[in-house]
Amino acid sequence: MKKLKNLLYIAAFATTVFYLTWRLFATIPWHDSWFALIFGILLWLSEVVSAITGYILILNKQKNFELKKPEISYDRYPDVDVLIATHNEDPDLLYKTINACTYLDYPDKSKVRIFVCDDTNRPAVAKIAEELGVGYFGLSDNKDAKSGNYNNALSKTSAPLVATFDADMIPYREFLMEAVPYFIEQVEAYERGDKYDKPKIGLIQTPQSFYNADIFQYNLFSEETLPNEQDFFSKEINVFNNARGAAVYTGSNTVIFRKAIEDVGGFPTDTITEDFELGVRMNAAGYVNYSTKRPMASGLTPTDLKSVIKQRVRWGRGVIKSSYNMNVFFNKNLTKGQRLVYINGYLYWWSFFRRLLYILAPILYTVFHVRVVVSNIWLLFFFWLPSYALTRLSMREVSKEYRTQVWGEIVETIFAPYLVIPLMMESFGISEKKFKVTRKGNDSSWTLYLYAIPYAVLWLLAMYGLVTFNYGKFGSELFYGSIISFWLFYHIVNLTFAIFCAIGRPLYRGSERFPVDEPMTIEVDNDSYQVRVCDISETGISFSSNLPLYLPKTKEITLHLQSRDYRARAKGHVVRVAVGEKCWRYGVQFTEVNPADIREFYQYIYDRINHNLPTHKDSWMTTWDDLLENFNRRFQSNERPVSAYDQIALPKVRLNEDVEYNGTKRQLRKTNYYYMTFSGQLEKPRRKPIVDFIYHDMFFKLAFVSYDIDRDESLYQVVNLPALEKLPAFKALANEWREKV
Repeated sequence: MKKLKNLLYIAAFATTVFYLTWRLFATIPWHDSWFALIFGILLWLSEVVSAITGYILILNKQKNFELKKPEISYDRYPDVDVLIATHNEDPDLLYKTINACTYLDYPDKSKVRIFVCDDTNRPAVAKIAEELGVGYFGLSDNKDAKSGNYNNALSKTSAPLVATFDADMIPYREFLMEAVPYFIEQVEAYERGDKYDKPKIGLIQTPQSFYNADIFQYNLFSEETLPNEQDFFSKEINVFNNARGAAVYTGSNTVIFRKAIEDVGGFPTDTITEDFELGVRMNAAGYVNYSTKRPMASGLTPTDLKSVIKQRVRWGRGVIKSSYNMNVFFNKNLTKGQRLVYINGYLYWWSFFRRLLYILAPILYTVFHVRVVVSNIWLLFFFWLPSYALTRLSMREVSKEYRTQVWGEIVETIFAPYLVIPLMMESFGISEKKFKVTRKGNDSSWTLYLYAIPYAVLWLLAMYGLVTFNYGKFGSELFYGSIISFWLFYHIVNLTFAIFCAIGRPLYRGSERFPVDEPMTIEVDNDSYQVRVCDISETGISFSSNLPLYLPKTKEITLHLQSRDYRARAKGHVVRVAVGEKCWRYGVQFTEVNPADIREFYQYIYDRINHNLPTHKDSWMTTWDDLLENFNRRFQSNERPVSAYDQIALPKVRLNEDVEYNGTKRQLRKTNYYYMTFSGQLEKPRRKPIVDFIYHDMFFKLAFVSYDIDRDESLYQVVNLPALEKLPAFKALANEWREKV
């Protein structure tokens, strides 16, 4: 299999070189207008750069480097300073991150010192740090953004290892035990003053992971089929970079060797991506940087397009500026492999300019009659098709776990109109100095719809070009224009996704829900029941029971959460009940969390991966499936009328019990306590809409609701339920119903 893959890569490379050479010498419009010539050359250069970036990824993957974690005895673990950087983030969000850091596992917890690095010197943050028993470094006049914040903290701490976290990145408790072992032999040699013969590790980066769906997953109804858009880089590309010792430092969830930071002069201040540049500087100083594949923290990703675009503009500007600062193309202190990694990182930010050229090329020809490629259909098929097909197959092998090449191009299409100008400005030395923290809340302003305008304009132009170009053509005429038609249609599909992404969809949930499978005890009216947690968020929980429990809305229930590591108590009201195949599932809205348990309550929720979100792409879902899903979900109403019986948040119990009313036999078919369903009618509703029904020596006052003529059954509401609930006999009846199930 490996030999076949190698043959595929070689064939793809050879046909691509063949194609690009032909493109340069035979298809550039040398004799057309200056605009067509310049555009044609830029289009060719874009194809060259696309090929280079793709084959660098393949080369890195072929190195097949495996990072092995050393087995180290607990008594050898060194001191660690944990630094949490904050600028103006919500204190409630920051609380969860600091809290999680206090629960980090370590053989000797006295060796772990946690510091909040607050460069806005907020009293509220200082109070949280004091409450949670961690250190606090406030900075009032910080001119160097995050770098200045960290450099200030480094000047006041001394541990040989430094862990860095963003304010919204909540670590899992195993984080230090996963990342620290790689450094221990190196730290011991440094502290003894011995020479260290192995490669010196600058940092260990764990993948960026997120507990909420990103805008591509959520806005495009793909949160069950596609992993987070950043997973391809964090869990694939950055792991490939290990082969060069050049894993990119992404700013959080990282352990760094302090001596490496000191050797490069601290965190760099002449960039807005100090993390990326620090990693490059460490490589240039002789250190290697590695990335693990297992996430050890999860954070909050932006949920609106405006915030994501601002985030990517900042990242792109920073990487371009740092690439120039470090002269990554010709820096002799970097190995050739490391230069390839960083050159590829630089070229990635030009992919959005390339994407815009690819979209515009067929539009220019069909709408504005500007020819940017000179060729006939047969030569194009001969030179282009083998290269295109083999390159697609090769890239599918590289990215098959996390995304398809089509999805990568959809993401490029979404970003392209908004990243091209700021990134070109940065490339020409026009920098943005001001540091901006990415907003992580939900912005539902109508102005977000304006972001769809560039996509809509391009979509209309492409559609107009496709229709007018093919109008009136038949047979061979359609064939001769098929490649242009293919690319127009291809871009129309991508632009359709871009429009859908910009339009978005309503975000109903205020906090993310995590799947859980843990036992729980609930208490109500001095009775306790053993149930099983299904999922939980900060605002509510759902649990399953093998029996239908009578838990009316009016009753506050106490929930005792318990896992291997955490215990917490909360109170709430049942708001819904669903009937499963073998159980009843209850949804509870929290009304109170025991203040003494709030820290473990947060840990119970966040010290886990959100398995509601996929970690790998669904290989059975195609782009067409995703497109159809978007149309179905956006333009078809799936709402159905809900009966009064189904709206009640109590379990539905099927009884099929023979009963008697006024000497007439009837069947009590089912109940959810609030309502009862009988065969036939107890009385003619016009004559007697409210009836008195004696059942188990209790007086039920029933109000007629509806009659189903097809099933010959009537629905009645129990109007005196509040009075019945107070009777011991009713409680016994509820238990009897439960035992019948």
